Amino acid sequence: MNTAQPPPPPFPAPLRLRLVPQGALPRPIDGAWWPRSYDLLAELPSLLAGLPRTWGHVTSVTVNGAVWPTTAGRMLVSNQVVQLHRTLAASAPHTVVLLAPGQGRWDLLVVPPDTTAEAAEPLMAAAAGSPTGG
Repeated sequence: MNTAQPPPPPFPAPLRLRLVPQGALPRPIDGAWWPRSYDLLAELPSLLAGLPRTWGHVTSVTVNGAVWPTTAGRMLVSNQVVQLHRTLAASAPHTVVLLAPGQGRWDLLVVPPDTTAEAAEPLMAAAAGSPTGG
């Protein structure tokens, strides 16, 4: 008789997100996000769940259409509808824009998923306004 237990479900990978400290002076970039893929439907829920509560409920997300594949126009995240938009603006190919009505707008640098950890860390630190490794 085999009494082996099934393997436990895999833990979700930790969110790779660095934000500018609260109270810092306004900056053009509010932090950096290093997703594991360009699958927005898979990546967005963990990003939104990892944002500070003070940011409120993000209802609109804009990504660069030249970098992110075509996605649905909206998705359900934690029982809330999030509108998804694509832009082809050449000025910000590696950013994601998050909007929360009445709360604000946040622009995050998107570190490409295939970036090595050695290359990603300084990019994320610079976007978050902190020294490398801190």
